[in-house]
Amino acid sequence: MRQHTPVQGAPQTPVHEEVRASGEAPVPAPRDVPVLERAVRDVMRTSLVTVAADETVLAAWELLERSGARHLPVVLPDGRCAGLLDRAEVATACAAPAVSLSRRHARDLLRCRRCVVVHHGDAVGRAVAVMDANGCDALPVVGDGETLAGLFTAADVVSALAGRGAEVLPGLGERPPYPYPVTPGLPPRRDDDRMSPVP
Repeated sequence: MRQHTPVQGAPQTPVHEEVRASGEAPVPAPRDVPVLERAVRDVMRTSLVTVAADETVLAAWELLERSGARHLPVVLPDGRCAGLLDRAEVATACAAPAVSLSRRHARDLLRCRRCVVVHHGDAVGRAVAVMDANGCDALPVVGDGETLAGLFTAADVVSALAGRGAEVLPGLGERPPYPYPVTPGLPPRRDDDRMSPVP
């Protein structure tokens, strides 16, 4: 339960506290906690596009291109994350001859890597240390059931430090379905009221 309590001598903006059972101290609101001590769930983005592991590399590229996303989580049928693809990796894979692209799947690009994830309850400082240790700028975030809950990126940390929320992809809202439905012949993405050429 949340409660608004005015602070004496301060401007009349409400302070958010979570009220606990009697005898327990109130939990400060996420904005009152230093960024590195916040839970990943308070900083991560939940507006993301995902691809099913058995979708083709071309479908993965089309999802990245249409959404403008930089990272694409690869999701197994049970909702667990198999790995994370970067736009550059998918673009490189799409440089192969067209005949082979229809036989390559998103999971094929993950074969030589283990999936490094963080739990949504972990501290941001721990998630940053995991990113640093693995030389990456994004990590899939899993919930209590080990299913994909969101994506934690270096840009999310910068946004939190600047006092802004996580990025929401245009047209997707906060929690789009995953794996994201792939529809053949998606309409071209619009940039500044101009039609982008279809690849």
